[in-house]
This record gives sequence, structure tokens and C-alpha cells, in this order.
Amino acid sequence: MVRCVKQPAPATMAEIAEFDAIIDVRTPAEFELDRVPGAINFPVLDDAERVEVGTTYRQVSAFEARKRGAALVARNIAKHLLSEYFASRPRDWHPLIYCWRGGKRSGAMTHVLREIGWSAAQLEGGYQSYRRHVVAGLGTLPGQLSYRVVCGETGSGKSRLLHALAAAGAQVLDLEQLARHRGSLLGDVPNERQPSQKAFETGIWHALGRFDPARPVFIEAESRKIGELRVPETLLTAMWASPCVRLELPLDQRVGLLKEEYAHFFADPDGLCEKLDRLTSLHGKAVIAEWKALARSAQWDRFVAQLLSKHYDPAYRRSTGKHYARLGEAAVVACSDRGESGMAHAAQDALRAADPAEIPA
Repeated sequence: MVRCVKQPAPATMAEIAEFDAIIDVRTPAEFELDRVPGAINFPVLDDAERVEVGTTYRQVSAFEARKRGAALVARNIAKHLLSEYFASRPRDWHPLIYCWRGGKRSGAMTHVLREIGWSAAQLEGGYQSYRRHVVAGLGTLPGQLSYRVVCGETGSGKSRLLHALAAAGAQVLDLEQLARHRGSLLGDVPNERQPSQKAFETGIWHALGRFDPARPVFIEAESRKIGELRVPETLLTAMWASPCVRLELPLDQRVGLLKEEYAHFFADPDGLCEKLDRLTSLHGKAVIAEWKALARSAQWDRFVAQLLSKHYDPAYRRSTGKHYARLGEAAVVACSDRGESGMAHAAQDALRAADPAEIPA
């Protein structure tokens, strides 16, 4: 006789930290779009199978779709259970399972795991419940923290300073790292795709929730969009009203830094010139032609210096001056060296300017 195990009440978002593992049983495409932080993907239907079941539902009947879906789900669950991951779980393992809406897919996996003897539970409302929780959190969390906005012209090393601040123990929210983009026309990260808007927001929400409200959060000054991704409005509003720290780096160091970080463009002058065409409406054909000539003749120092003085610096000053109300009273952190040692010293100065209590003993 098959032993029937009573299904527990679904778990809520407030209980999510109580579980040993979070298992996402949605398709790989759904998982890639966004997921609960730390979740592991064990799909009970893959992308093609989900389309097949949905097509059967629409074109044949719900009954036939359920039969086909059940067979596929049973096969996939069996395959997962034979994997090393499940085989090595102890008897007292306590996993949380979720799918799109907390329905049949997560219900099937939860039932099988509980029949085995593990204390598995479904997430109430599934991913949709989680997503509503993230959206609600982004409406309130940004306003519960204090920020120190790192400003500075392009190439001054703002991202490097954030990394140095994090290494020194400061609280840092690196939006460009979460967005996988450097936030400008040439900001694409080689061999990296930007995450979805939902995944970007999840990353921000997850980071904000881990910060101590009693300590400042260092964050780089950004515009409304980083590449194709939008910064949440509530976070922008909080940033624009926050104290600023202005990082200054000599021009030759800025040029050197940009040559290091954008070396992939210098290896492909034709691709770089294609991107420069997007600036024609701002600077005119003659200026763009001059920049292209410098790029194609590998005069990189002159090329970078001109791009900074004629495009990036004026644009940055206009943008930050327009949005960051406290920029005029910013504490200035002067750094003479773009290297690791120079940024480490700059981080200490930034900490001192933000809050002397932040300096490690």
C-alpha cells in the first residue's frame, strides 16, 4: 500500500529563510528570466515540453494535456531524483519548492519528495508571489537607507573605488555590476548579456535587504538607465537627495584607466567606429570623422582624451548637476593613482568623509 503523506500548508515569503534549499521547478527559460536568490533549477518540464503541453491544452483538451504533462513531469522528477544532488540529501533535509503560481508543477515535486520522507513545502503563490514581494519591497526599502553617492567624471575610477570600499568593509551597492554594463554608449561588457529587468530588480532588492540601516551605503551616481535596464524610481529619488562624494583623478590616469577597461574596443576599431556613428547628431560629421581617424590610426591617448573633453565630461556634468541636489557640497576625494593601492587610500578618504565611524579600527 502506498503511504500517503499529508501535505503541509504552503510556505510564505516570510518563512523562506527557514529552508535548507530553494528549488525552482520552472523551465530553464523562466529560471533565466528571474528567480528567487539562491534557487536551484530542477525543471519538471523543459521549455519545449511546456510548449507541447500548452499546445495540447489549447488544441485538443485539458484532459489530454494533463495526461501528457503528468507523464513528462513524472519522467523528469525521476531523472532529478537519480542525480547526485538529491541522492546526497540527508533525511532531515527541508527544501522549498516553487513554480510559476504555486500549482501543479511545484505540487508534483513536493508530493514526491514528501513521499520519500523529506520535509518539503511549496511556496504559496509561487514565483508570482515572490515577484509581488520584490516589487513591494522596492517601493519602500530604498527610502529606509542612507546613501553616499560616488560622483566623478568618466574614467575617474568610481567602480574601482566601490570595489575598494567593499574590500574595506563598507556597504556597497554596485548597480553597474548588477546590470552587467558600465552605463555609457561604450559600456557593454564583453561576452556578457544584461540580465532581464526583473532579475536586475531582484538583485537590487536582495542587496538592499541585507544592508544595515544604521550605516551608509556607497553607490555610484547613475542616470535613469544602465544600458537597457531602468533603475527603480524609488532608489533614484533617494540617491538624488543624498550626500555626495566626488572622486577626482588626473587626466592621464583617467585615460590610462579607460584604455585598460575598454581594451576590447581598441582591438576592434571598426566596431568602435560603428558605435561612434550614434554620436553624429550631437557632435556633427566632422568631429566623428576626426575621432574615427584617431581610432583607426591607433592614436588611443588622443582619442580617449578628446572623447572625454568633448563628449563624456560635459554630458556627465550636465546630468549630475541636474539630478544630484547636494553635489555642490560634495566631499572631494583626490586620487593620484588608478591602481589598487591608490584606490585603497581613496576608499579610506571616502569613508572618513562619509562617516568617521566607518573607518575600521
